[in-house]
Amino acid sequence: MAPPLLNLAGIRLTFGGTPLLDGADLTVAPGDRIALVGRNGSGKSTLLKIAAGLAEAQDGEVFRQPTATIRYLAQAPDMDGFATVRTYVEAGLGPADDPYRATYLLEHLGLSGDEAPGELSGGEARRAALARVMAPEPDILLLDEPTNHLDLNVIEWLEEELIRSSSALVIISHDRRFLERVSRATVWLDRGQTRRLDRSFAHFEEWRDQILEEEERDQHKLGRQIAREEHWLRYGVTARRKRNVRRLGELQTLRQRHRTYRGAEGAATMVASDAAESGKLVIEAKSISKSFGELTVVSDFSTRIQRGDRIGLVGPNGAGKTTLLKMLTGELKPDAGNVRLGVNLEIATLDQKREAADPNETLAHYLTDGRGESLIVNGEQRHVVSYMKDFLFKPEQARTPVRELSGGERARLLLARVLSRPANLLVLDEPTNDLDMETLELLQELVAGFAGTVILVSHDRDFLDRTVTSVIAPEGNGRWIEYAGGYSDMLSQRGTSKLDDRKLRARSSGDDDKPAARSQEAAKAASKKLSFKQKFALENLPKKIEAATDTINRLEDQIADPGFYDRDPTGFQKTIAALDKERAALAAFEEEWLELEMLREELEG
Repeated sequence: MAPPLLNLAGIRLTFGGTPLLDGADLTVAPGDRIALVGRNGSGKSTLLKIAAGLAEAQDGEVFRQPTATIRYLAQAPDMDGFATVRTYVEAGLGPADDPYRATYLLEHLGLSGDEAPGELSGGEARRAALARVMAPEPDILLLDEPTNHLDLNVIEWLEEELIRSSSALVIISHDRRFLERVSRATVWLDRGQTRRLDRSFAHFEEWRDQILEEEERDQHKLGRQIAREEHWLRYGVTARRKRNVRRLGELQTLRQRHRTYRGAEGAATMVASDAAESGKLVIEAKSISKSFGELTVVSDFSTRIQRGDRIGLVGPNGAGKTTLLKMLTGELKPDAGNVRLGVNLEIATLDQKREAADPNETLAHYLTDGRGESLIVNGEQRHVVSYMKDFLFKPEQARTPVRELSGGERARLLLARVLSRPANLLVLDEPTNDLDMETLELLQELVAGFAGTVILVSHDRDFLDRTVTSVIAPEGNGRWIEYAGGYSDMLSQRGTSKLDDRKLRARSSGDDDKPAARSQEAAKAASKKLSFKQKFALENLPKKIEAATDTINRLEDQIADPGFYDRDPTGFQKTIAALDKERAALAAFEEEWLELEMLREELEG
């Protein structure tokens, strides 16, 4: 077994009160792909900073291989002092690093390198920071929320790049699908201590629940043992003669264990405040369009949203998701067409930029709008501290200014405010940003079970698959199409494996005329029956799809071997090329099958 590149042992850190880190461990070996998970505020980012040498532990041992290179991606990168993005990225390279690597990453992350750092959006700043830490191809990459503010196509590209990377990875992320694909081990930071599972994040929740159940059983047994020992001390035969000093000491030890046990953190309680039921028709848009100068953002889009629908808006940053959302909710007037809102609508909105709260305002004042110590939730009067506990805030935080909250705490605060308002239409713009896994699961349950209507913008593929009933996605040149089902269903209907903004740009510029040609062929074919060749293809394509899927799984398993690249770099590259070829073939098979199936249904219908 190779010696570790990095080893943290018995790390302790406290800022007063309950320790943040209480004997935490983290070992990173060559080829490791570690998902570091835990509640917001559990100390994940702090542990990563200690690993990077940017923070000091109060106790414990820190070992870094002297020759190992480490790069750390912070949640808020500092670009001060750099004239352009390129100079910022190249400043992260070492003397022996390939400067072309910086150009390659900037190009694939959608940046020219000439941008001024002070003028970047949140997504562009995140992409520049990723290019800087990935360009040197370090021995260890420490990534804190790498997918925040990234659109779907960049997230999917980043997944593939990290899977191919020879760097060891430690990743903090709220994106479950991203962690499932990239990780091969999971470290859970809970109540100041760490546990490690040498399996991907896909197996984490089952493992976590099993540990918590075992803890609960152990504490129950401990309580019973204490009761039994206390009974012996009072009524045992020995107790009548003299106290057994050894047994009395053991009882004190048991009591101390029971008293100092830090139980699992409580779960947040999320319940949306119900408003009067809206009309059956919530929103009707007819042929709406919107342009900004020569840029057409929405062109001739129509939809009907009814009570109970849960609509997801997806697409690359800058595609116009927020513009379309504002037109649908009546906040922005379209250039052409019209939008009709249903009756009795009560709208609650979560803003993507999280700028609604005054940073100097206290939590209690923000939740109550300054109206005393109580608020009305679901028709019942609640004390603000009691309501804050539902969202995992401590009573002493009631007077804490908003500016002192972490990103995850601020996200929970805004959700608490939104959900306290009576609503039958929830409008959520990137609601999953900065939420920990447990809170994300509760939000998912709330959205999926909400009695009213939900419209949400999200880049979280797993969240979309679990919550929405249909997805609205851009097709280029201002065209938007609504697909039934979640994100994965949309990909299946499109016959594509990724939501690729390069394809969208090609369609917008008129470079891709194949869809039109296919439509003409389909129209001609609709006037007759399926040919023998088409029937044969329709029957055999599922077998080809299954075979291609099996091959892809096998190749991905080979690539997942941490020692493959070291043993056979040439074979590794050939396997990558074979995998890309097989994925392209699978996409072609799925697209052909979908067209033939739609043609068959049209002819039979």
